[in-house]
Amino acid sequence: MLIALQTVVDRSRTLRPALIVGAPLRVGGAVFNCAVIIHGGSIVAVVPKSYLPGYREFYEERQFAAARDAMTSDITLLGFTVPFGSDVLVEAANVPGFVVHTEICEDVWVPIPPSTWGAMAGATLLANLSGSPITVGKAGYRRELCTSHSGRCVAAYLYTGAGQGESTTDLAWDGHGIIAENGSILAESTRFSATPQLISTDIDLGRLLSERARLTSYADATSDSQDRIRAMRRVRITFDVPEGSLPLQRPIERFPFVPTTLTERDERCEEVFNIQVQGLAQRLLSTGIRKVVIGISGGLDSTQALLVCTRTFERLGFDRKDILAYTMPGFATSPRTLSQANLLMEAFGVSAHTIDIRPSCEQMLRDLNHPFSDGMPTYDVTFENVQAGERTSHLFRLANHHGGLVVGTGDLSELALGWCTYGVGDQMSHYNVNSSVPKTLIQHLIRWEAARSEGAAQLVLNAIVETEISPELVPSLNGEQGLDLEQNEKGQPSQRTEDTIGPYELQDFTLFYISRYGFAPSKVAFLAISAWGADARSHWPESLPEHSRNTYDLQAIRHWMLVFLKRFFGQSQFKRSAMPNGPKVGSGGSLSPRGDWRAPSDGSAAPWLAELERNIPR
Repeated sequence: MLIALQTVVDRSRTLRPALIVGAPLRVGGAVFNCAVIIHGGSIVAVVPKSYLPGYREFYEERQFAAARDAMTSDITLLGFTVPFGSDVLVEAANVPGFVVHTEICEDVWVPIPPSTWGAMAGATLLANLSGSPITVGKAGYRRELCTSHSGRCVAAYLYTGAGQGESTTDLAWDGHGIIAENGSILAESTRFSATPQLISTDIDLGRLLSERARLTSYADATSDSQDRIRAMRRVRITFDVPEGSLPLQRPIERFPFVPTTLTERDERCEEVFNIQVQGLAQRLLSTGIRKVVIGISGGLDSTQALLVCTRTFERLGFDRKDILAYTMPGFATSPRTLSQANLLMEAFGVSAHTIDIRPSCEQMLRDLNHPFSDGMPTYDVTFENVQAGERTSHLFRLANHHGGLVVGTGDLSELALGWCTYGVGDQMSHYNVNSSVPKTLIQHLIRWEAARSEGAAQLVLNAIVETEISPELVPSLNGEQGLDLEQNEKGQPSQRTEDTIGPYELQDFTLFYISRYGFAPSKVAFLAISAWGADARSHWPESLPEHSRNTYDLQAIRHWMLVFLKRFFGQSQFKRSAMPNGPKVGSGGSLSPRGDWRAPSDGSAAPWLAELERNIPR
């Protein structure tokens, strides 16, 4: 055994990685089942197994001593004097956040694995050398152990099990290898392989450290065990870090808010709907209100809000005719969206109404002495907000008149970018069911609902998903009121939201990693090019049509991220500080000042912009 161990030590001199190998070692008259940690031609630490099974097929207690029985805290092995114990952490001096704790097999099957203390002492990588034999159903339980333990410890868990070559007297081994990170499996071996395997992936140490920093309960747990944690010993190594940039092995999902497979989509969409419905139902029950008022544009957000209203009324046993839906065409409303709004209201059996807001907007523009009232084609922010405000003003007064509650339709992406009119505008409502749902997820929710629908409902829902995203507040570019049909052969709106604020798929990606994990802009850009670049290995959501599968280069990512940072940090917080109530849907997916996101309304985007400029120059 020592000869084999010496061979591994010798050959590690030319290898970059740290190696962890198993070996039985005699220490102080007892034999321990050990993990030997090797790096750069040296043994750096030895970790004995803590918990020895003595039940069913296991007889380790007959042969080995447990870590707690060791009479020494250091040993000399092959000429190296190193720490010996389950309290040893191996830390990389030149890789921030790289701290390893090692345990063996049964150690992870007990109520409090030794790696729990290692994680609370700072270990981000928890390694397990295992000789676990396989029985029916055991592999699934191993996966649960590794994923759940990595989630509780906010760490990566590296599990490797014995395979072919072990004795088969009464048992078999499947060679199970798992790499899990914070509750998710990133890589897994092929079980029962006849040949050796190597699995690898990337571990996001920054993400783990960020999560631990924001989880106050994690800090509380470490405070409750300070004596044991302080007693942990650290050994430092220095890696030979490769020069230049390396592509990621792990796929970065392009749509972090959206599930990839159809099965996951079905589960996620049903859950999102239930959360939205539960929130609205409780608000109606607590207020005693049995009517809602909602504006319908023929676009994505109001469609999703209307679907939530119909489901809520169905759950409560209310009459759908008490969903008072209004489409309110203005100066730039396209025939397409107006038609879709009317078809949608009819298909779902709600009370449908049309209010032409142009006369009231014209009156206000005259009151303001706006150039448009004198026939000038001046389509400035005042011109846009007069329309947005007029719609919301009508909705609130309609709610007063009918004894209803105004249901908001604006989504999480618009709140993040400040793409909403403050106060008397689409920023305000009595209750906003979409406030925690990003645009990319709303698209998939409607596709899912369309797949479940039939007839006119299915047709109009599919048409809405394929409609250009637009506020429809500015007439066509040729100066005429209505659509420029030469430029919009399919009757699409002439004003394109994404021309101004960027592709929602990119902005939702940035929003997720900044609001959920607090990543620096340059890291988000690196993840974005890994997900959206031409060579990206990420999976497309199965329900996403081929024509919607886009790619972006680094300069495009950088350009739209600058837009995001300016709008999110520098311009829009005052709108979020006064946002109406609405249900939180996703983990970290809320910008409510009463929930996940507390920020000053007069904050500055300068530090974020500087970080991006510094690390990803033009």
